[in-house]
Amino acid sequence: MDQEHMCVCGRTKIRNEEEQKALIHRLNRIEGQVRGIRGMIERDAYCVDVITQVAAITAALNAFNKALLGEHIRTCVTADLKNGKTETAEELVNVLQKLMR
Repeated sequence: MDQEHMCVCGRTKIRNEEEQKALIHRLNRIEGQVRGIRGMIERDAYCVDVITQVAAITAALNAFNKALLGEHIRTCVTADLKNGKTETAEELVNVLQKLMR
């Protein structure tokens, strides 16, 4: 694993600039969508229109989670398992169970 994608003891992750930029871009878009919904509520928008936008945010958050989880598995989980740190597998199972609720 290269230095740019290294998980560091103490529960931090060194992300390369491209990964960090992509994640922040996704979050900025989601934040804008949430502000848009707030505006819809302030303008008394029709319920179904608001619900449709909430569904779009849910899908965007799910896509964010998939991207982040994929990178986590490719880097942190893989490195920990190679180094004999098997508790990371249990942590991954717990995270997946939370995501599947």
